[in-house]
This record gives sequence, C-alpha cells and structure tokens, in this order.
Amino acid sequence: MDERILKWLYDIHFAFEEIESYFENTEKHFFEYRKNTMLKRAVERDLEIIGEAVNRILKRDPNFEKFISNAKAIIGLRNQVIHAYDNISDENIWSIIINHIPKLRKEVESLIAENK
Repeated sequence: MDERILKWLYDIHFAFEEIESYFENTEKHFFEYRKNTMLKRAVERDLEIIGEAVNRILKRDPNFEKFISNAKAIIGLRNQVIHAYDNISDENIWSIIINHIPKLRKEVESLIAENK
C-alpha cells in the first residue's frame, strides 16, 4: 500500500480514538452531547479530519472506494461541516457517532492490519 494512504488511514484511526476519548468514563447520551458545544465542535473537527483523509485517499487511489463504505458520503459530511456549518444537525452527527463510525472503524483497522 502507498505509504501516504497508510498515513491517512492512521489519521482516521486517531480521529476515532479522539472521539472515543471524549466519552471516556461516561455513557454516550444524546442530550448531554447536544448541550455541550465544546464536545460538539471537537467531534465535528474529527469528522472533518476523517472526511479529508478519505478524500485524499480516493484522490490518490480511487479503488479504495471499494474498501471504505460510504466514502463519498463521508467526504460530503466533511464539506457540510466546513461549508454549511449552520445546517449541521446534532441528530445527524449523533447518528454518525453511534451507527456509522463503528463500521468505518472496523474497515480502517482491517486495512491498516493488512499492511503492517
């Protein structure tokens, strides 16, 4: 695997770890998330990093779209967080945290493991 792609996969992995660390020693509760602006901004920043890394990976090797589910949607979310920040739905971001990140994390960890 191209070492730049591997670096970006690690960037994604570290963003996952940061998001998990924000909820360390506590259960994930939507209403707690919703009222904590600093937490929301931190999560959104990590989602930007994930989206930008996926974007760079696909520009370097479009075949990676087969290995990263919803790659285009991930990039689209990054663009929304950056450019349409006033239209970000807390419910949408929460759904991504709970439902989509675990699957993406498994895919990224599998890609990294294949290249150790």
